Amino acid sequence: MSDKPETKAVSLGRMSDSHFGAVNTPVYRASTILYPDLAALKANKQPYTYGRRGTPTTRSFEEAIAGLEGAAKVAVCTSGLQAIGLAILSVCGAGDHLLMVDSCYEPTRILCERTLKRFGIETSYYPPTDDIAKHLRPNTRAVFCESPGSLTFEVQDIPAIVKTAHAAGAMVLMDNTWATPVFFRPLAHGVDLSIQAATKYVGGHADVMLGYVAANESVAARLHETHGNLGLFASGDDCYLGLRGLRTLAVRLARHQETGLALARWLQARPEIARILHPGLESDPGHALWKRDFSGACGLFGVILKPVSDAAVAAFVDGLQHFGIGYSWGGFESLIVPAHISRTVSAFHTDGPVLRIHAGLEDAGDLIADLEQGLERLKAS
Repeated sequence: MSDKPETKAVSLGRMSDSHFGAVNTPVYRASTILYPDLAALKANKQPYTYGRRGTPTTRSFEEAIAGLEGAAKVAVCTSGLQAIGLAILSVCGAGDHLLMVDSCYEPTRILCERTLKRFGIETSYYPPTDDIAKHLRPNTRAVFCESPGSLTFEVQDIPAIVKTAHAAGAMVLMDNTWATPVFFRPLAHGVDLSIQAATKYVGGHADVMLGYVAANESVAARLHETHGNLGLFASGDDCYLGLRGLRTLAVRLARHQETGLALARWLQARPEIARILHPGLESDPGHALWKRDFSGACGLFGVILKPVSDAAVAAFVDGLQHFGIGYSWGGFESLIVPAHISRTVSAFHTDGPVLRIHAGLEDAGDLIADLEQGLERLKAS
């Protein structure tokens, strides 16, 4: 098998020989799996034993992801947030300390401060570009990374974090939804658990909720055990949609990257813009690390406007024709939403409003014309 992600995304996890030559593994909807006799039931060694433990459809998706990630084990869930919780609970328990990056996805912070706290897992935060050594404790069980950071797009030095964490006996978890395993492979950089909200670029069509955790050999058994004990699974329908999206992932990402950079560079030159948050830009503080470790960028980036009123922002956003106003990202459609940045230990100050833009698969010229008209409305208001 080729090591190129473009080829892997198309080829991995296909089971044509098992499904009468069909290119795509069919959707299996199953709860009960029948055994041929009591001896087989007692041995419990059939390929499939119960719907929650997987079907040929979920197995195809897991095998494809495992190949892309270079993983020993993949566990599939019904959302990215569920995958984040699964990853943390696979390595942390009561009395453990979790060191969380301060630029994390906001629902991750809520999970830590509410649910994990009740379970006796203590969370503290570190600035995304800090040396983590000064934040580690004797009971630090895991260090959580998200690179680039949610909403603010700081790039972390993942190999350095891995080296420091492992020397202290802590595992490293990473939310890699922005880059996907096409543009960055966390496990190849020493990360123990790679997390993906497959709802976004893997699904790619804004029509499926899906997440997964990919583990290296050291934590594969713990991930498998925790996933089973919590009764987590993803349906055959959702895994089928994940596989469908996976086949075109590399091609779509190339277009998202091209259009995203085109929009970012165009906006960077506009007088209404204070700063663009995009590690693919040469002017970005994280560009050198991004260029060293990543092979590409997706279509998601941030825009800091110069100080304007809420009414001016609404005039800009509400009249856009090609940018939907909605959460999530990674689908074929372009999106724009205000970004409300929460931090615990590292303030991110801006004078003007922050917007998050997802560059979809529309014509870049049409998107730029739409933004130009929006900025004219902003100025007029």
